[in-house]
Amino acid sequence: MASSAVRGTGSGAARSGPGRAGLLPVRAALPSGAARLVDDYERHLRSERGLSDHTIRAYVGDVVSLLGFLHGVGSEGADAAQADHTSDHGDRARSVAAGRTGLDGLDGLDVGVLRAWLAGQRSAGRSRTTLARRAASARVFTAWAHRQGVLATDPGSRLVAPRAHRKLPGVLRPEQAGEVLKASGTGAAEEAPAALRDHATLELLYATGIRVSELCGLDLGDVDYERRVVRVLGKGNKERMVPFGQPAERAVRRWVEHGRPALAAETSGAALFLGVRGRRVDPRTVRRVVHDAVESVPGAADMGPHGLRHSAATHLLEGGADLRSVQELLGHATLATTQLYTHVTVERLKAIHDRTHPRAQ
Repeated sequence: MASSAVRGTGSGAARSGPGRAGLLPVRAALPSGAARLVDDYERHLRSERGLSDHTIRAYVGDVVSLLGFLHGVGSEGADAAQADHTSDHGDRARSVAAGRTGLDGLDGLDVGVLRAWLAGQRSAGRSRTTLARRAASARVFTAWAHRQGVLATDPGSRLVAPRAHRKLPGVLRPEQAGEVLKASGTGAAEEAPAALRDHATLELLYATGIRVSELCGLDLGDVDYERRVVRVLGKGNKERMVPFGQPAERAVRRWVEHGRPALAAETSGAALFLGVRGRRVDPRTVRRVVHDAVESVPGAADMGPHGLRHSAATHLLEGGADLRSVQELLGHATLATTQLYTHVTVERLKAIHDRTHPRAQ
């Protein structure tokens, strides 16, 4: 049974290697035992861990790739034959790709197979970031399989992969963020429903730093106008309260009072932000809105909603906010993720110093 976790080729599709649609035949060709494990694992991710659809697609897609490699089926099994012949694991990769008739489920899955799978990915030109993500997916899967008693030991615990390069995100300068919001506010002044929605989404994204999935999941009752806080359901179904300022309050109120009724339909439910057909707005629409708005500001870095999130976090820290508070606002599970923004601010300070100090060179 092909699941939605590997269906479609939208924004959740892998940027390198087979897309989600390309993994459908691989999943369909898996031995029955392996296919049942993929189904069970997907149900675990969805119902027990409460992960987002995007994360589930990525995790399940990586596991399908791994099991396709293990059993020598579909494009993943063919990819194994392309493993680097000079690799320490080249012979193992070729033997896996040759087919493993008689094996089912996770028979034969050990750390050597995991390494051979990654070696084949590396030889096919996958980036360090992709390799790191797939290694992490494999470790999560083998740990789950071990807990379920499917694997006698956890081979993923011995798997070491290259660390992903953590690129410093592009951010808007405060004055550029102001220009973006001023321009969208000018468009909203004409009271067109879509323009009111777009301005409200931009104001709320920048004011709160919430994720695009969190914004799209907001309901009308999640906004407390009196206290100026919004209730957000984040990763792992963790709820948090995030404050916002008066400009965002005004923009959201105008949308709800004057824009939303024009787009609302029977399918709208309690969704705060709606698409033109009256359904809950989807992330692709919000990404387009952000991209178009930022593109209108000369010199601004090209970005989507995540760029506004980065910008909000950076501006909070530059304004004197402490890391713990920013961590809570952004809904980061660990402080280490939030610390990335301190590097952004340091790099920006260094760039300013290099441009302006007479003895910087």
